[in-house]
Amino acid sequence: MLRVAVAQFNATVGDLTGNAGRIARCAAEAKARGAQVLLTPELALCGYPPEDLLLRPDFYRACERALADLAAGIHGIAVIVGHPEESGGRRYNAATVIENGRRTAVYRKNRLPNYEVFDEKRYFDAGSDPCVVTLGGVRCGLAICADIWEQGAAEAARAAGAELLLVLNASPCHLEKHALRAEVLGARIAATGIPAIYCNLVGGQDELVFDGASFALDAHGRTCMRLPSFAEATGIVDFAGGGLHSEHLAAELSAEAEAYGALVLGVRDYIGKSGFKGAIIGLSGGIDSALTLCVAVDALGADKVRAVMMPSPYTAQMSLDDSRAMVRLLGVRYDEIAIEPAMATYAAMLDPLFAGLPADTTEENIQARIRGNILMALSNKTGALVLTTGNKSEMAVGYCTLYGDMAGGFAVIKDVYKTLVYRLSRYRNSLAPEAPPIPENIIVRPPSAELKPDQTDQDSLPEYEVLDAIVKAYMEDDRSPREIIAAGLPEADVRRVVRLLRIAEYKRRQAPVGIRITPRGFGKDWRYPITNRYPDEF
Repeated sequence: MLRVAVAQFNATVGDLTGNAGRIARCAAEAKARGAQVLLTPELALCGYPPEDLLLRPDFYRACERALADLAAGIHGIAVIVGHPEESGGRRYNAATVIENGRRTAVYRKNRLPNYEVFDEKRYFDAGSDPCVVTLGGVRCGLAICADIWEQGAAEAARAAGAELLLVLNASPCHLEKHALRAEVLGARIAATGIPAIYCNLVGGQDELVFDGASFALDAHGRTCMRLPSFAEATGIVDFAGGGLHSEHLAAELSAEAEAYGALVLGVRDYIGKSGFKGAIIGLSGGIDSALTLCVAVDALGADKVRAVMMPSPYTAQMSLDDSRAMVRLLGVRYDEIAIEPAMATYAAMLDPLFAGLPADTTEENIQARIRGNILMALSNKTGALVLTTGNKSEMAVGYCTLYGDMAGGFAVIKDVYKTLVYRLSRYRNSLAPEAPPIPENIIVRPPSAELKPDQTDQDSLPEYEVLDAIVKAYMEDDRSPREIIAAGLPEADVRRVVRLLRIAEYKRRQAPVGIRITPRGFGKDWRYPITNRYPDEF
């Protein structure tokens, strides 16, 4: 029997000493639990993705030193470590097998992804050979992430004699990714006839969140092991007689639980790993800032979160009452700063320049920018990071103000459609049914920016169900306006939304980085030219 320990842990990009220490501790724990092999995630030694650190020769030298130091302390267990490697003038995404202080085998990733958020052909050369190593009497084939998403690498390992496939992964999450991974790995198992153990990274790295959720499939494609999502864990899988056995079978998450877990982990790691002292959120009495506040509190703790309400003459009493109720329930520091004096000052300063011109969105944007200045001043003074509260629907069509509500350091719900914001708010309230933190008024009232009297979002935008469907079809699915209209969405709304989406590109380029939870977010995997005269197909 071969006992394999699967360590999904939270690596930090560039923290070679810290990551190596985590691997060593995981190895000691695995050894104490009777494991003969420890499997770690892709590029676990340096964290993922290191991006342009991989262009620096000194980075490879530092990784080599860290790998040597780690290997010297490993005894009595085989450890499979993911790391970048420079060899013979070429650079690889590699996995090294360490046994009793020695490196006994190296595998170099064969398939380099260059789609969605992946850019590995920029950094690495592709390996070409399989690697099959005997561990505890079992012939184990190694693979790294994309090697199992395409045909070839796993099949080559099987042809080289592998009885078991061990896969190192740094697979970022998006909604329904769990099922997709199982489907893809199942296809490799069907092609090779051998079981596989899949170890995935966990943790937040800038806009990406890695959910862990490591798993194992037997030779029939059945799930034998599943570790928790969004948490560090070490699982044990036994391989005997061609079969897999494990006592670890974490529950699968609902779409809402998965999305919320990704947001919480993304905020916790972005702020924690970057060294900020906490978070500041501008409350509006609306659902977006309410959800963002809940995420921040769940990620950091109430003592590290500060909420600021900045009412104007257009702010409804209901917005103030609901915000005050929220902060009492969540226990965060709360301040109210009225912006009417600043509005009056701006009006007086600009009146000679605006003489004879009607009031319009200019005055509305000034309100948002006053609030942005206040929040950034508090951030500068305290060392806490401003979390912006704009959702994906708003970002898509530019329903946001540069240097106003877009001002901040991290956009928590940047990849969350407005319709999902409502679902997540209901989900968060369901976690505390005795004292739901988001008042019902916030959820049921018509959404409004409250920048002029009796304003609602639908004065300027289609209903969010329609808006979100159009944005998803155009932006995530790359469907033309003609195809979207043919699918049954209103032509006038399609024309309007596509136009807004295109002209808002310059705004999105200036938005803070935000957490990605869909297959395509407004970040690394959205690269449209700002200056662009391509006529869409209508």
